[in-house]
This record gives sequence, structure tokens and C-alpha cells, in this order.
Amino acid sequence: MLDREEYVEQAHFFKTLAERSALGTSTQDLLGMVREEVLSTTKLPHAIDFLTGELRLNGVFHTAMAKLPHYFTPFQTFVVAEAENDRGRFDLNLALLLLAREADYRARGASTQGIFIYEFESLARNRLGYDKGLSAIAGDPIFNEAWRQWIQVVRRQVGLVDFADLIYVRSEHYRRRRPPGDESTARDEDFPVLFGEGEGRIAQANRGKDPLLLFGALHRHLGYPDVPRPAKADESMQTIPLLMRRVEKLEARLKLAEEELKGGIDLSQYYVDPQPPNRLKMPD
Repeated sequence: MLDREEYVEQAHFFKTLAERSALGTSTQDLLGMVREEVLSTTKLPHAIDFLTGELRLNGVFHTAMAKLPHYFTPFQTFVVAEAENDRGRFDLNLALLLLAREADYRARGASTQGIFIYEFESLARNRLGYDKGLSAIAGDPIFNEAWRQWIQVVRRQVGLVDFADLIYVRSEHYRRRRPPGDESTARDEDFPVLFGEGEGRIAQANRGKDPLLLFGALHRHLGYPDVPRPAKADESMQTIPLLMRRVEKLEARLKLAEEELKGGIDLSQYYVDPQPPNRLKMPD
């Protein structure tokens, strides 16, 4: 785990990189610009230097993040790697905004439950893949051994078992509702409680529903950060050419209507010359 000022600077780094990349500046120049802004008392300037060198060498910087596991979490590296994948559809700007919001949440005092819900929602909304994604989440140092074991259970059962049920049975709310002498209660005591009363109640209320409804309820009631959504495409650039083509068609129709009122449409303008073009004759 890093100090609070490291997460504050990470949030500024990812957010600024995402916002300024829309200006058309190269990523190498942006890294140099942001490096001058971050605090020199943190480790981030040294990490940016390493990212810049890897970007010049290989054209990507997720490989550099993978070589700095003491500073960047496996989930951060996984998100950037998916964004830099040529075969994927995950946008790099959206990935940077996602990491910026997570770093800001850590700087404000993140809970273990909040980090897991945020990272899992990031996988679900952006279709990043649960197999590799949950393995990357399990490598986060914020999770202890009990959490890592449960995340591997989620990795094996996601899609087969309702996600709300996976949270509900490991919550304090579920344990309190079980009768003390029940055999299943004795078995449940072998597994540590990972979620509190609030998460358990919300998970119980959303059993059998769309997981996105579960995420929305956790945002409203527990203040967990929501995952950034992709920006809607600007359709104005496509609307203007369509309007121009429609106007051209209307003008052509009006011209034909005027010619018909004047005495008929002159069809000779649409005739094609039947004579083939003259061809050069080759000498005998």
C-alpha cells in the first residue's frame, strides 16, 4: 500500500493524461508535461520516466507498469493492457479515467469492500473478462489471504451463481439471520465474513436481478464510487452531411417539378451517346 499523497498524485496523473490526450498531443509529450506537475517528493516522477522510456521502445507503457508491481497494482496494469490491445474495443481515455477515480477513492480512504466492488463493476461494464480480470484484482495488496481465496471462488463461479448471492452469503447480515443451532450455520463459520450489514441487506434485496442494479444501490446507500461511462459520440459531425445530401435531393426534385410545369422535362440531358469512343488503329 502507498501513502495518501501517492494516490493523490496518481489520480491527477491519470485524469490529466486522459483529458489532455484529446488535444492531439503525443503521449510522450504528455508524460513529460505531467511529470513537471506532480510532486517531486513522491515516487511518481521516477515511474513516469520509466513509462516514457518503455513507450519510446515498445510503443506501449503497460509493460512498464508490470515491471513496477511495488507501485502499480496488477489491476491497474491489466486495465491499461486491455486499453492498449489492438484487438479490443476498450478506449484508453476511459481506462485512464477509471484508474483516476479509483486512485482518488483510495486517497479519500477506501474500504476493501469498496475497492472490490469498484474493480468488479469495471470488469462487468466494460466486458474486460472475468478470468484475467479477477486474477489481477486478487493481486491487489489491499486484500488479505481470506479475500484472495474468496475472489478465486468468485472467478470460478461468476456466471454460474448470482453475484448478489456470492456477496450475501459472506456478509454480516446473512450470519445474523441464520439460527444458532443450524448445521449450515456451523459450516458458514469456517468462512470469514467479508461484507458488512449494509452490503448484505443490499445484496439480499437484489438477488436474481441485474447486477447493475446492485451496483447502483451500493453507490446510493454506501457511497461507493461509480465507474466512468464511455462518452456518447458526437453525432453533429454526421448530421450536417446528411442534411446537405437531403437538401441536394430536394433541390433536384424542385428543378424537375419546375421543368414539368414549363412544358415538360427535357430528357435529352439524360441520354447517353451510343457511339463508342474513337480508338487508335494499330498499323498493319
